[in-house]
Amino acid sequence: MDYDFDLFVIGAGSGGVRAGRLAAATGAKVAVAEEYRYGGTCVIRGCVPKKLMVYASEFSEMFEDAAGYGWTVGETSFDWATLIAAKDKELERLEKIYAKNLGGAGAQMFDTRATVTGPHSVKLASGEEFSAKTILIATGGRPFVPNIDGSEHVITSNDIFHLTSQPKRALVVGGGYIACEFAGILNGMGTQVTQFYRSEQILRGFDNEVRDHVANEMRAKGIDLRVNTDLAGAITKVGNELHLTDNNGDKYVFDTILYATGRVPNTDNLGLETAGVELGKKGEVIVDQYSRTNVDSIYAIGDVTDRVQLTPVAIREGVAFVETVFHDNPTSPDHELIPTAVFTQPEIGTVGMGEEEARSKEEIEVYSAAFRPMKHILAGKDEKMLMKLIVSKATRVVLGVHIVGHAAGEMIQLAGIAVKMGATKEQFDATVAVHPTAAEELVTMKSPTR
Repeated sequence: MDYDFDLFVIGAGSGGVRAGRLAAATGAKVAVAEEYRYGGTCVIRGCVPKKLMVYASEFSEMFEDAAGYGWTVGETSFDWATLIAAKDKELERLEKIYAKNLGGAGAQMFDTRATVTGPHSVKLASGEEFSAKTILIATGGRPFVPNIDGSEHVITSNDIFHLTSQPKRALVVGGGYIACEFAGILNGMGTQVTQFYRSEQILRGFDNEVRDHVANEMRAKGIDLRVNTDLAGAITKVGNELHLTDNNGDKYVFDTILYATGRVPNTDNLGLETAGVELGKKGEVIVDQYSRTNVDSIYAIGDVTDRVQLTPVAIREGVAFVETVFHDNPTSPDHELIPTAVFTQPEIGTVGMGEEEARSKEEIEVYSAAFRPMKHILAGKDEKMLMKLIVSKATRVVLGVHIVGHAAGEMIQLAGIAVKMGATKEQFDATVAVHPTAAEELVTMKSPTR
């Protein structure tokens, strides 16, 4: 049968663009539909603008620290509008690069919404329909806001990048990495930040020592972090103020309330059920190890599958998809031992198992050190860095590396290579330390702490 396209990709985020570009480079006839902007969550409303805002927020501490090193810094002020304008300009540049690369590879682009109407058919919002041998769903996810009274008054991580003015008093609801990152961003810019998390400690799923360390440092930096706390009742708008009461009976007034309480896959009204595609409880597209759905001609990659919600993972899944479908080389994306950076303040870098997970599986040794890095000494700061290794007693293999502090994300990329290769504690120890650095602690911890 002749099809209009060999591949039709719905969604032009990092995963969809990579898959579409690589497939088109093989000579396949490829179409990509995107209803919003090229680049998806990461480029437009996620990793990239967030990291730019992290950089901006860190200057407040840098100005303070400079005095300890002999610098005299005059009166400083922060202008939200200037940052947002600069951020928007950079995102526009990146979006054009994504579109240019995709078009340059030979893909046909449709700047509109597309839905699935069958195993081999796609319909655009204009009503135009196309047939495709293979369909790839790469529509990503979106922030989830629970059904609460007054939810129309809250914003999400999508919206914060478009605020026209900086909030003076902000509430962040949630305890995951997105909530903690934005609490740090706003706090660094001078906003008075309160954070609610309904459970006993933030950053569920991370190593417990890391969680405690980050929570303590966030509070030390001025964030009013309240665990075992949630809203009770409605959010009420009075003039420009948002009023609420928490489950402990305390009353608050804020200018802005940011909900960062998880994300859900973008599969609503996409037509997947019509095509017979199986979805999970959260609406995620269920796929096999090769990213194929229960319908042989339809695949899915990235956050819409709710496997590992990270941009580099979506890209890897896109590459594996093209290898599988267009190079006749069945390739399963590797989801094991993924190095991860969390741009909380202080920053987290982590790869492998945390102490609790590892201990539940085998006997381990833990090497942990919390210390004041050289960078903070002349600045007169008490903030401590945390380095932690999880080691198998039986094999001596390093099962996990966890870093909290300045440049943790940069360090964990290289530590991730060692962990991925199966390095042992003795191989870490045999590596000469780079001095004077904070990272040398990773190869100088000789005795287990527990």
